[in-house]
Amino acid sequence: MSPRKVSLMSRILVYVLVAIAALYLLLCVALFVFQRALIYFPQPSAYATPDNVLTLPVADANLQVSVRPHDGPKALLYFGGNAEDVSQNLPSFSAAFPDQAIYLLHYRGFGGSSGSPSEEAIARDALDLFDRVYAEHPQVAVVGRSLGTGVAIRLASQRPAARLILVTPYNSLLELGIRQYPMFPVKWLLKDTFDSAKYAAHISVPTLLIAAEHDEVIPRSSTVRLYGQFIQGVASMKVIAGVGHNSISESPEYLKLIGAGL
Repeated sequence: MSPRKVSLMSRILVYVLVAIAALYLLLCVALFVFQRALIYFPQPSAYATPDNVLTLPVADANLQVSVRPHDGPKALLYFGGNAEDVSQNLPSFSAAFPDQAIYLLHYRGFGGSSGSPSEEAIARDALDLFDRVYAEHPQVAVVGRSLGTGVAIRLASQRPAARLILVTPYNSLLELGIRQYPMFPVKWLLKDTFDSAKYAAHISVPTLLIAAEHDEVIPRSSTVRLYGQFIQGVASMKVIAGVGHNSISESPEYLKLIGAGL
């Protein structure tokens, strides 16, 4: 092969490598800029009436909370998944937990709440809601599902929750992101890490972790790692057989286990 052809092929190879590197960097930038659109999928509220919606003004937003008011010391705070309309739990929760006042938070951008969701904003909103509820109900059980388990465990490490229930919980969102996007430097790109493991050791109230046998979103290993972060004797773990990440609430065991943990 002539030197001219070798030189041409070398230049072409360099151009190809530069193009690949540029495309990779562009994808990294896109992942960084649009990451929250890949985490949060706001849903409208299906059960919104003046009787079952509480508007909670916070510093920079107005939050919508689906509620079932009830006099008495007990209340249940619920934080849902990243694409969940939490109001759909209102009928089943109201029937299953008649002695609890029920508060289901619509994250920013969800169900009529203003603002845009982020880990820190949701964490502040959870504290504000807890303080509002705790002023009327001294026994507050905190329940989180999927993404909401990261919200719930952080809240329970900072406020006097009576119980903590985590449905399909994960060790950290960063860990899941690295698994989902192994080709990208997720550790350096991810803003909302939801590091549940960091808060587990600070939990002292009775805690129940509920896993789905066939969870296709959160690996059992991630849930088990989180379980191992709790102080011995604080937490217990149950697995609902025959269900997946999204179908777990369809099992008759779902509400029974939550009720047992309250």
